[in-house]
Amino acid sequence: MKSIARQSILTTFSSYLGVVIGYFNVLWLLPYALEPGQIGLFRTIQDLALLLVPFAQLGLGNGITRFFPEVKEKPYPFFTMSLLLSLIGFLLVTVLFFLFKEALVSAFAKNSPEVIDFFAVVLLIVFFSVLNSILDAFSRSFLKVAIPTFFREVLLRLLVAILIMVYLFNWLDFEQLMWGLSIIYLITLLSMIAYMRSIGIFKIELNFNSFPKDFRSSFIKYSLITFLGTTGSLLIMKIDSLMVTSMIGLDANAIYSIAFAIAIVIEMPRRAISQVVMPVIADHFSNNSLDQIHKLYKQVAVHQLLICLLLFIGIWANVNNLYHFVPNKEVYETGKWVVFWIGLGKIFDMLFSINGEIIVNSKYYKFNITATLIMSVLVIVLNLLLIPQYGIEGAALASFLSMLSYNLIKYAYVKYRLDLDPFSLDIAKIILVGAFVFFVQFHLFKKMESGIFDLIMRSIVISILYLLGVFLLKIAKTSQDEVIKKIKRLRP
Repeated sequence: MKSIARQSILTTFSSYLGVVIGYFNVLWLLPYALEPGQIGLFRTIQDLALLLVPFAQLGLGNGITRFFPEVKEKPYPFFTMSLLLSLIGFLLVTVLFFLFKEALVSAFAKNSPEVIDFFAVVLLIVFFSVLNSILDAFSRSFLKVAIPTFFREVLLRLLVAILIMVYLFNWLDFEQLMWGLSIIYLITLLSMIAYMRSIGIFKIELNFNSFPKDFRSSFIKYSLITFLGTTGSLLIMKIDSLMVTSMIGLDANAIYSIAFAIAIVIEMPRRAISQVVMPVIADHFSNNSLDQIHKLYKQVAVHQLLICLLLFIGIWANVNNLYHFVPNKEVYETGKWVVFWIGLGKIFDMLFSINGEIIVNSKYYKFNITATLIMSVLVIVLNLLLIPQYGIEGAALASFLSMLSYNLIKYAYVKYRLDLDPFSLDIAKIILVGAFVFFVQFHLFKKMESGIFDLIMRSIVISILYLLGVFLLKIAKTSQDEVIKKIKRLRP
């Protein structure tokens, strides 16, 4: 757990540095530089591209993590094969994209026809992102997580900020700005290649005969099945934005995207931990160490919820303060309840811990097909039902219900097949502390006007009360003891 914690801290630092930059981009720079419709188009193109990435990747990222232990003595033919397969996956998606182009055109033609003009940008982003995802998965297998996370979370957002500021100074027109998005993803890919070459893990070798017997067929079969699980998670995150654009318009998606970006910060620790635990879980399964997986399942649930509930309380308590600084806030603050429902959905993601990672690395990985099919139908149906009735809040509620259902299905399956459970007394204590802290801060500051002073005071009170409650109730006692020991070592 110590190595996991160390890697998680490094990746979490990059993630939250990226969040700071992302918050600046989304809450100030984009609303200041672009009109709502332009923001909606800017986000829709990215969301459409990132929705297609797992289809083009064919689940190879999960397959690399799962099968790397079998070829770690000679990994570079495996790396080369994965890159070649990802190129095949991209070509298949490109063919399907053009085959169904008319359907895509008709989906956006009525409310958001501007999307149609930038389909080529979508495909370029897909291409660069697919290759980058293979490099990322390979680095992760070597437990090299921090620098790839920096590129993905920090560098990408910095480049977006620079691109928008270049547009703001009238050095680009809006069409060039949109094409510039693809250049940003290319720079990120080239940075990953340069990093991997510098540490000696980027090598092209075509000696595919070095693989163990039946390795290739097992790897491809596993990847094709598990990519559906990845698709399900991403579908929940991206389909709502695209359906808002299609059913309401680009202005509505601008409001929705900004609210979503405020809430999504809650899941940053989840991303960091997931990247680190995936190869660890794969290793435990290869050694048949189910007790270690069970222990990790519970530890991750506690630590994820501990951090993320504090973030959720801080964000929702300060939601008026956050919107206070957004240019044209009267337009965008109508998305406040989107923040709540998306944030609450992410809390349930944390609560159910690493159930998806456990399924993907177990012999029951085929269950991802069933779970994803159920989820895909559910998320689309819920959006079709709720968006016409409740607008962008309906899309957020659909996402919340989909995330909750998806996690309940995976939790029940892991419990039934492997008899693993993430819940402990610490989970109940965390929820109790969170409820108490939110109640106290609400009554203390309910008459205070929105602004920087309110944000600072609320955040300080929430943090102190929350940490005090965690300490008094001895939540995550082992981690507390380790922190205290380190503090004592620092004393002169």
